[in-house]
Amino acid sequence: MKKHFVAIIQAIALLVMMPVMASAQQQLLQDPEMFEKGFFRKSCKTVDFGPNFVKRFDINNDNITDVVIDHSDMTCDGVRGPRCNQDGCPQNFYVQAKEGGYIMIATAQVYGYDFVQYFGNMVFMFQMHPRFCERTDAVPCEMRVRVRGTKFVTISKK
Repeated sequence: MKKHFVAIIQAIALLVMMPVMASAQQQLLQDPEMFEKGFFRKSCKTVDFGPNFVKRFDINNDNITDVVIDHSDMTCDGVRGPRCNQDGCPQNFYVQAKEGGYIMIATAQVYGYDFVQYFGNMVFMFQMHPRFCERTDAVPCEMRVRVRGTKFVTISKK
């Protein structure tokens, strides 16, 4: 009987805590640039941010400026792009909410990207490790991705 009571209390606690945990994951940031730079300033003894560490442009075609953080354009303790590896370098994508603030919608490990017009919409042309296109050769994967609202939608990959 006591085990059932404890299980019921734990289930109630979980139901009460779930919405709190979910909302923390979608917390609005006032400034992603300051958030990311603050993180690296705490974790690196010396840090240098290049001019392309932060890019501000509309990534989801809603006429509101969004933010892309490029981890390849920073040096931490003398190491350029410390989180880069054979899969590429992390890019964090933040969409600005109409109410103000930013939501991080994705992190992508890429070699690089172009932002081009495709059938009237601006889309990302990611250059990625071939395994992201289910390939084992050495030619980089090219993935065309559109951002709709807060979601990445893959248009094509080769």
